[in-house]
Amino acid sequence: MPLADDVVRALEQVTGELPAGEERPGQQQMAVAVAEAIAGTRHLVVQAGTGTGKSLAYLVPALVSGQTTVIATATKALQDQLAGKDLPFLEAHLDHPFTFAVLKGRSNYLCLQRLHEATTSDLQLGLDLAGATGDRDGSTDRPVPAELADLVAWAKTTTTGDRADLEQEPSVRAWAAVSVGPRECPGASRCPQGEQCFAEQARTAAAKADVIVVNTHLYGMHLASGGGLLPEHDVVVIDEAHQLEDTISATAGIELSPGRIAHLARVTKAIIADEKLIADLESSADQIADVLGENHGRRLRGNLDATLRAALLQARDRADRAIAALRKIDDQAPNDTAARKQRAMKAATALVDDIDATLEVRDTDVMWVEGFADAPVLKVAPIDVAPVLEKSLWEQSTVILTSATIPPGLASRLGVDLDTIDELDVGSPFDYPTHGLLYCAAHLPDPRSAAFDEELARELEALMVAAGGRTLALFTSYRAMNAAADALRPRLPWPIYTQNDFPKPVLLQKFTDEEESSLFATMSFWQGVDVPGPSLSLVAIDRIPFPRPDEPLLQARREQARADAFRTVDLPRATTLLAQGAGRLIRRATDSGVVAVFDPRLATNARYRWDIINALPPMKRTKSREEAEIRLRAVRDRSD
Repeated sequence: MPLADDVVRALEQVTGELPAGEERPGQQQMAVAVAEAIAGTRHLVVQAGTGTGKSLAYLVPALVSGQTTVIATATKALQDQLAGKDLPFLEAHLDHPFTFAVLKGRSNYLCLQRLHEATTSDLQLGLDLAGATGDRDGSTDRPVPAELADLVAWAKTTTTGDRADLEQEPSVRAWAAVSVGPRECPGASRCPQGEQCFAEQARTAAAKADVIVVNTHLYGMHLASGGGLLPEHDVVVIDEAHQLEDTISATAGIELSPGRIAHLARVTKAIIADEKLIADLESSADQIADVLGENHGRRLRGNLDATLRAALLQARDRADRAIAALRKIDDQAPNDTAARKQRAMKAATALVDDIDATLEVRDTDVMWVEGFADAPVLKVAPIDVAPVLEKSLWEQSTVILTSATIPPGLASRLGVDLDTIDELDVGSPFDYPTHGLLYCAAHLPDPRSAAFDEELARELEALMVAAGGRTLALFTSYRAMNAAADALRPRLPWPIYTQNDFPKPVLLQKFTDEEESSLFATMSFWQGVDVPGPSLSLVAIDRIPFPRPDEPLLQARREQARADAFRTVDLPRATTLLAQGAGRLIRRATDSGVVAVFDPRLATNARYRWDIINALPPMKRTKSREEAEIRLRAVRDRSD
């Protein structure tokens, strides 16, 4: 019997157990397409609008097929939904037994060896942390030693060692003291705590599972490592696939920071009494920080600057000296010395490899300096990710790409042979023309003009008054967000939060619970925000989110595309991000409201306006603010 027929029956069986139970033709259409892709070993890209139920549409055929499947998603919220809701639901109601596991990057798990060292024998760490408090990330202001005491207690009861299972988010400093990253961990076989290692236990569970849930970054690292991080699998589903190109650029590239060299100095100092070597490593960290700081925010073209090249070569030489000194330590050394040696060796070797790669950057890569001015990071990334994916992804597994918004030309940019992939758009079950209104403030000045901020604030105020608060305002810059919040807080009676006020989960909870509150935010809130119901009836967007012209990686891609740069680089990104932002409005079938775009180019630019409008949810359109206010007041009155 064809797999697609089995999938249709299985999907009907499980959806019949859902409280809502409504029929979703798009979900069934997608599930059949995924089943046919798996059966025919073809790739598939599916645009599945909000409300489709796409997670069940790819999980059911994967499970019914019996193929080992990796689900990679870009957002923690979707990971949590899959592992905490969708997969347990299918365990209970799908007539196909299966196992699943969640696997995260190594630094997400408590390292028992580091915990042991940090709380017993690590005297230098104890001196460094004495009196120290949590970081300025809003996580905690408690002394770090007190946090370590809590982590010790937690280690005795946790079965996962997963940082996400902690009741309180630890500070960056405290967690760094008890975790290791992939560039430092020597592996279970060379660690005294290897048999109890939480990260290794998670990998073992993943190797036995039928479905493995990971984040897209970890999957990108798996591809970059030649397939060494995850178990062998037949199918991979990339959810939120519109972010895959950027993720692969990051994971296939290199990051060099002064902090890595300073870290090597610290871990070497803990086991080697060579003051000259330690001082030289620390000096190299300072020197590279100075050189990179001078180039902060810049793309580095052509051959490396002589000063930077000399600083990197010197750092490499000093890392080699550290390796030579570390090799002299007996692997059978007592206490924690051998474990420290292995971690330091791994960190030093990874640093040398990355410096070597940076010194020989190819024409197909782009190099630039970003991060904070006082903490610069040198980055190298491939301009085109297609060669990276050609053999590591497309030739290895059946690939399902899906998202609510698929950028035009995505499959081509990812390097898949177009004869091996099918594309499908299943739409959305939501009645956008009835429940949504797209308002463009066509009368506003050009967003690049000096008068724009003041006019935007006036326009936004009128709409927020009509909505009674209940606004998610999305901005393309911190400057614009802060300017609007400063202007409107004194004028309006309802709370206005900005993303600077609280950590993201706290902000979203406040915005949801306080029905008349509003949230002003920048790029990280344009996607992955799910606030259904009466707390959100207005999504306001300051301008079309075209990428910055000086962003180094996109700048290099524009140069490669030449005359087609705007249509192949800038427009797809702006279109996808605007559609993602607009998609925050209607999250359930009963939601309604207004998406307001304050950029008049959406109504006036003949060159690209229809490309953008056609990618947005199919809402009724208007240029009349009065019509938008009438709609918002009607939604507010129903909520009240």
